Amino acid sequence: MDDRESPVSEYLSVTAAFEESGEIGAARDLARSFLTDVQVVHGFPVSVGSMGTVQLVVSELVTNARKYAPGPSLLTLDVQSGAVEVSVWDSSTALPAILPPDPSRIGQHGLEIVMALSQSFAVHREPVGKRITAVIALAEDSHSPLGS
Repeated sequence: MDDRESPVSEYLSVTAAFEESGEIGAARDLARSFLTDVQVVHGFPVSVGSMGTVQLVVSELVTNARKYAPGPSLLTLDVQSGAVEVSVWDSSTALPAILPPDPSRIGQHGLEIVMALSQSFAVHREPVGKRITAVIALAEDSHSPLGS
């Protein structure tokens, strides 16, 4: 057997700090580069739809951190068990307002989108600030709304 038996047998992670709103594109680039390495270097399947979904989730979570919290934010991407955990820490102790779907509302749909695209979603208070985490499958199935 080779070293790539299953995603469970290997744990892959990357973390980066972001301090300015202009770095949101860099956060998406980091996610794309990381998942490309997960696929090409480590041989794990990453579907085109999942690649796009992770980049969208990263963009929404980092945007919120940059918009609503002072100081830097940390983005961590962890791959385990066929999924990527996208986690964003920021220094604000205020928990995000998760609004119910409202098609007439202009703006403030970011967390609604993240929750709809994720297998799981959680907000955790930290000793300093909070951490928001979303989990996305690396290889979506054909029943996914973004199925490839």
